[in-house]
Amino acid sequence: MCDYLRMPENVLDGLSGNPVIQFSVFLENKVGRLSEFSRLLASNSIHIMAMTVLDTTDSSIVRIVVDDPDRASSVLYLQGYSFTETVVLAVQIDSPEAIPTMLGSILAAEINIHYLYPFIFRPSGKSALAIHLEDLDLAADVLRRNQFFILSQSDISR
Repeated sequence: MCDYLRMPENVLDGLSGNPVIQFSVFLENKVGRLSEFSRLLASNSIHIMAMTVLDTTDSSIVRIVVDDPDRASSVLYLQGYSFTETVVLAVQIDSPEAIPTMLGSILAAEINIHYLYPFIFRPSGKSALAIHLEDLDLAADVLRRNQFFILSQSDISR
């Protein structure tokens, strides 16, 4: 079952659909493994919308947001990948000047940001950041009050 189904209901408040799901996929740190992984998703009509890679000597953690998390979950499970799913905030960024304002809003609320990374593609063509924070509900509320648009999964699906 996806994490968003177990999240407190207020995470969903104000969204036009389900929250954005991030997959953290564990890959061997071998030449060509990331390429093979991306081809698997593409061959199943799953599009990577945001991605970041953390590597160590032996393994890598690939964090991705895709346009069809249900299909991705099934494909990854059936192919034997080790992965987790978690909810992240996807925040639309309308201009470069908005980034310090957004980060300042989160700082003022004393919410720790664990990590963030940019979206590569969005159907609307606007920029966005995937953000993992210590308190998703409070961060979403703070950002909305500061006029930031929190995207739902349907906002990023193709």
